[in-house]
Amino acid sequence: MGTADVVPGVSGGTMALILNIYTRLINAIRSFDLAWLAGLLRLDFRVISARPDWLFIIPLLIGIASALFFFTRIVPLPLLLEKHPEPVYGLFFGLIVGSIIVLVPHTGRLTVRNLLVLAAGTAIGLYFFNLVPTDTPDTSWFVFLSGALAICAMILPGISGSFVLLMLKKYSYIFNAIGHLDFSVLVPFALGIITGITLFSRLLSWFLARYHQLTLLLINGLLIASLWVIWPFQQRGYEVLHGKQYLIYTTPVIPDGVTSDVTISIIMMITGLLVVLVIHHLAEKVKTTQA
Repeated sequence: MGTADVVPGVSGGTMALILNIYTRLINAIRSFDLAWLAGLLRLDFRVISARPDWLFIIPLLIGIASALFFFTRIVPLPLLLEKHPEPVYGLFFGLIVGSIIVLVPHTGRLTVRNLLVLAAGTAIGLYFFNLVPTDTPDTSWFVFLSGALAICAMILPGISGSFVLLMLKKYSYIFNAIGHLDFSVLVPFALGIITGITLFSRLLSWFLARYHQLTLLLINGLLIASLWVIWPFQQRGYEVLHGKQYLIYTTPVIPDGVTSDVTISIIMMITGLLVVLVIHHLAEKVKTTQA
């Protein structure tokens, strides 16, 4: 998930879905509820320690932080994206295609209703990915909204949180606020993140519990739409913020010929696809053994 967050246009939620931990992730976020907050205020260490799924949350956070450090400091993935974008995006393209294939058996028969829901998810994703950045206000209420929307996108498969901030013209504004510790901006942004992840995780959990099939169809539609951005061969537009490139628009193209980069990209696509299928197969074997 940390590696995905480094790649422009790729969502950490997508990787959680690929790794078959998405539902557990949403439930872990939900565990920080009013009962846990009340226990925290009472300094009730039994509630504080027992209620959240710490055995899942702590290793996950360590893994995300480690990946963010490794792929920005040791192996500069943003630099690789700048110099060799096709192979890197090829790998993620294969990963996402694999996740779509894995999700298909869980979405039921392709009835007219299901196809319409899948098409709606795809259309929403394509509309979002083709939005053109516009000027937005710097008021506290909009900063709050930006934080809420960005964190929702971060846990929703197919959509990148950094991409949302760029669309809202708030990435540079928030980044500068962090650098200068401008709490007049950071406080409403943090409150937006807390509100967004609290409400959205519960909304997702509610939909997954009551409309599991339809929710998976919508998620699959978003994943299909994300292939528009992740397709390795693109005319991409980037916004450079503090020396780092962030994707703001993209147009898929067909490569002119079979070059070494094209060949490597295809190999990486196949590799990504096989990785997901193998992980899914192993996960199913574990489920069968436990049953």
